[in-house]
Amino acid sequence: MRPIIEFCTNNMHFGTDEVFEALEENLEYDVIEYGCLTNCGQCSNTPFALVNGEVVTATSAKELHEAILSKIAEIDAWNDLDL
Repeated sequence: MRPIIEFCTNNMHFGTDEVFEALEENLEYDVIEYGCLTNCGQCSNTPFALVNGEVVTATSAKELHEAILSKIAEIDAWNDLDL
């Protein structure tokens, strides 16, 4: 199953727009941008995204990119166990 990575446009001031663009280039991911993900408290304080519905946060956009890739690897590992 392809991971679904969701971003909030209101969170882009943290530089998550660059993370969005980088991930969007990978055709193995479904990367979606929404006007609001209703995580306003989170959104105003830290870079974040949803990966398959789970909140992933970091202190910078670069760390968020790494955290998202780590979460995807974790999901892939769990999916491999289900085989």
